[in-house]
Amino acid sequence: MADLSQQTSADEPRVAYQTARTTAKVAGTFAIVFLALFVSNFIGTSVIAPLRENRLVEMKAELRGGDPTEEQLADIRQLDLQIRRNRMWRLDFAHKSGYALLVSVVLFLVAGKLARVLNEPPPRPRSIPDVGAEQIREARGSRWTVVAGLVTLGGVAALLITSAAPLAFVEAKETGPSYASMEEKRLQWHRFRGPDGGGVSVFTNIPTEWDGATGKGILWKTAVPLPGNNSPVIWNDRIFLCGATEQKQEVYCYDANAGRLLWTGDVPVSPAATQARIDPMEDTGRSASTMATDGKRVYAIFVTGDIAAFDFHGRRLWHKSLGVPESAYGYASSLETYQDRVIVQYDQGDGSEDLSRLYALDGTSGRIVWEVKREVPNSWTSPIVVEIEGRPQLITLTDPWALANDPADGAEIWRADCLGGDVAPSPIYAGGLVLAIEPYSHLVAIRPTGQGDVTETHIAWTMDEGGPDICCPVADGQHVYLLESHGLILCCRLADGEKVYEQDLRDNFTASPSLAAGRLYFLSMDGVMTIAEAGPEYKELGKSELGEKCHASPAFGNGRLYIRGLENLYCIGEPVAGGRAD
Repeated sequence: MADLSQQTSADEPRVAYQTARTTAKVAGTFAIVFLALFVSNFIGTSVIAPLRENRLVEMKAELRGGDPTEEQLADIRQLDLQIRRNRMWRLDFAHKSGYALLVSVVLFLVAGKLARVLNEPPPRPRSIPDVGAEQIREARGSRWTVVAGLVTLGGVAALLITSAAPLAFVEAKETGPSYASMEEKRLQWHRFRGPDGGGVSVFTNIPTEWDGATGKGILWKTAVPLPGNNSPVIWNDRIFLCGATEQKQEVYCYDANAGRLLWTGDVPVSPAATQARIDPMEDTGRSASTMATDGKRVYAIFVTGDIAAFDFHGRRLWHKSLGVPESAYGYASSLETYQDRVIVQYDQGDGSEDLSRLYALDGTSGRIVWEVKREVPNSWTSPIVVEIEGRPQLITLTDPWALANDPADGAEIWRADCLGGDVAPSPIYAGGLVLAIEPYSHLVAIRPTGQGDVTETHIAWTMDEGGPDICCPVADGQHVYLLESHGLILCCRLADGEKVYEQDLRDNFTASPSLAAGRLYFLSMDGVMTIAEAGPEYKELGKSELGEKCHASPAFGNGRLYIRGLENLYCIGEPVAGGRAD
């Protein structure tokens, strides 16, 4: 029994040595594998990815100066989606494989050192000189071990740094300017009613049938934490909207492919708003203004006058209060962007108190770039920036003016005295005309090529058979379509304003009509979408029920339709290549 115990004790160091040696071998093998994967990812990031991104830039440049085809738009969206997913995957892979490589190297060094110590022969009696020489050799060996370890760790750290550098460089290169071009915006739904605020989608593959009760055609449905009547905005695979109560104001970012809530941004309620008694109409609510994005940042404003900017990762860049607005029904104007600026139409009061303003705020800091005082009362329209004869114009409507300003410096270009009352429907630009609505009264068309007061010279025509009180118009190049809140559709010729037809949908509406692929989309408050063919005759193509009440206008993506209900956000359509729906 004693012999067996002695044998076991003698074998223990050998077993420990073998374990340490095997661990060192395995760790070394893993280190080599991770290093190879690391280098492969580095090459893909620094060589292959830039080639794809340069191709995307070339494809976007080819669209300038001409009308893009549906095939060109689809190719650009698909390549852009691939690039972004590939970049995020490579960045995540670089971080994970880098840490795995570091752990493998450290484990290799520790296990190797332990194996070396365990493999040393038992000590034997030595003379004093022999002991001194051995200590010198051990000291030298220890120093070389430390040096080798430091060199190895330094190499791993260098790889981590050099691998991260190309990723950061590629991301910065892709980011380019601090804002998206107008050509890029036309491929998105970056503001209320999409590009130019016209409610017209460039995509022709928009869904036409769905059923909320059975789930037919519903790609995903997800809850929105706080209420709001603002519409979704889309930038690539991100959807933004906001919500508010008296105590909280929040911004939400969703994954467009799966419906996951990616982040929530908090917008503090300013002390002035906390003390003031803000009592908006129920139809307005505390978060009626639709957000806007310039492709780099996203902006939100609330009924309190609090405005904030976030980056696409959910970091709040700035927040400021414009003062609690004096608005009869509650502030509801949506935001617009121009280059790296966010445009705010801040009409309030009765017009006699010098309260109304038009602001351009710097997107990165919130600094006021320019400010225009407006002697006008509160309004509920939203500004649009459109390019007219090669020059951008910022169009706004209020009582009694339709106005155009230069978005670069705020200088007034023209104005027309043609409106009155509580102006709510926003302007559109179609067929070379700015179209403006005075609720319950008329639709007016203005040629936006004049200077100064153009009331007597540039009003092309006026249609005096009424006008919507809430919904904005939409046009297809030949006709303009008006939708009254009680469901009456009025179609007029764009050239002269002559009425073509009217049709009663016998439903209630607050969402503005939209146009895609020659089809008109009318979303009722009961969540019923009526789809009709655009043209000189009313031809209904079908109805689809969401099963939830809706106040917000829909947003259009590539093959997708996004609708905000009172409680949920819906995506209608089919999965895209590489996309996933949970």
